[in-house]
Amino acid sequence: MPTILTEDGFRLYFFANEGMEPKHVHVQYGGVTAKFWIEPVILSKNKGMNASELKRAAKIVSK
Repeated sequence: MPTILTEDGFRLYFFANEGMEPKHVHVQYGGVTAKFWIEPVILSKNKGMNASELKRAAKIVSK
């Protein structure tokens, strides 16, 4: 799982082969993760991030 970007403790990464899913990125912060669709940036899945962490993660993904 290659890392795309690390910023403010958030790590953005992807998996090389995830089938037919829309373009997306995984975000890790500490021991929790989330997945965002890229176009448009929309939260797809959240595994433990609180609201402020999700807001910051979405802002980073939107760059």
